[in-house]
Amino acid sequence: MTALPFPHQPSSARQITPDTASVLALKELVASVYREQTKVQNLLSSLGFALRSFNNLNQFLELTPLMAARVTDADGGALILYKPHEQLSLAHLHFQDAQISQEIRQQLESVITQVNTSGLTRQPLQATVSLPDYLDYHIRQVLNPSLQSYCTPVLVKNIERGRLYVFSRPPEYEWTSTRRKLLQLVADQTAVAIANNELTLELRSKERQDRELEIASDIQSRLLPRKCPKIQGVELAAKCRTANRVGGDYYDFIPTNYDQLRSNQSTETVPTSVPWSIVIGDVMGKGVPAGLIMTMTRGMLRAEVLNRHTPSHILQHLNRVMYADLDNSHRFVTLFYAEYNPMSRILSYSNAAHNPPIIWQAANRQIFVLDTKGMLIGLDPDSEYEDAQIQLQSHDTIVYYTDGFTDAMNQNGERFGEERWRDIVHQSCQKCQSPQEILDYLFFEVQQFIGVGNNNSDDMTLVVMKIA
Repeated sequence: MTALPFPHQPSSARQITPDTASVLALKELVASVYREQTKVQNLLSSLGFALRSFNNLNQFLELTPLMAARVTDADGGALILYKPHEQLSLAHLHFQDAQISQEIRQQLESVITQVNTSGLTRQPLQATVSLPDYLDYHIRQVLNPSLQSYCTPVLVKNIERGRLYVFSRPPEYEWTSTRRKLLQLVADQTAVAIANNELTLELRSKERQDRELEIASDIQSRLLPRKCPKIQGVELAAKCRTANRVGGDYYDFIPTNYDQLRSNQSTETVPTSVPWSIVIGDVMGKGVPAGLIMTMTRGMLRAEVLNRHTPSHILQHLNRVMYADLDNSHRFVTLFYAEYNPMSRILSYSNAAHNPPIIWQAANRQIFVLDTKGMLIGLDPDSEYEDAQIQLQSHDTIVYYTDGFTDAMNQNGERFGEERWRDIVHQSCQKCQSPQEILDYLFFEVQQFIGVGNNNSDDMTLVVMKIA
């Protein structure tokens, strides 16, 4: 007798055992976790893409509360940033429900206004409470009790620059360590965006300053004499080496009549016998402010020279005119003004507290300084200045200089000093024939003292005048 086959049962009719149900539940849980991880990864990836792509910081900050809410499964988020002097601003807010979003915005703005206007009083908390704790306290006070809030700081270079909040309504919502870490990750991305934006602004500012410095340097280089004038019976050499692109040192050769001033600006190279002014000065300070004052000094002095006053009167008038501007800038100018007459070989001069030039007399092969009493330009509007004269002889040499030479420091912190400077000036005048050779020798010796490849911290200006 043949047995009949057992009838086949459909799968839906199979009995589901407890073990089978557990396996299915576990699979569903794993799938759910995987979907959640994928969602978070996609969100964070989108945030990273926005960080790389957006040039506008505000566009990125608009995403921050939204991303914070999505990765933590919250209903909304808010970004509050700190401004200078402990002032706050609500950067951006996101909430799914538009009506509740408006309510939260009003509540947060009221808290921010209260914090901004309360200053250090911070009642009812103690005045010593930190700004973040003070902010969190008041936000908890104004929010609807059914709304849970959580926050994390936005740290830029370890300095708290704001707080990122998320809000949730379901009572069963749990603030797990994973959600806390995800919120912190979004806050860190926000901090990177803020830091990058500030760095970009800083670089743009530096580029703009570099362009302005380049323009100022070019203007200053054009205002300094491009070449030494041809004065009858005189050889000249001059050089200005600035510590920065714009310096405060100043030197000039100024003819004492207008016709000669115009011809000096042309290509004329015939030596002139009219008196010439030789000026050297130093503005206290460096950079663009000192360069601007140097430019102002040059213009005023050139106009004053044409009035044909004595050196002391020229310095006195210049001091009175410049006093108000220099007093407001808290800067002063040292200036040595001399006028040389090629016909008589007489040098008339007056000093406004500048390093006195050194003269080397060929007849006795000795050096001494040319100096008179006088205060800094811009220190006192009633300053008085003295006149002095000297009769120059053939081969006499005068070295005008600024304190960049005597104040030069070597790597051991040793100062070049006045005594050492006079010694090498004496040596150069005996060893060298032309003013250019003397100038090169002096620059070389001081550079050797500073150290080859090292730069001096101050401007260095030198004018060498030799009677032919």
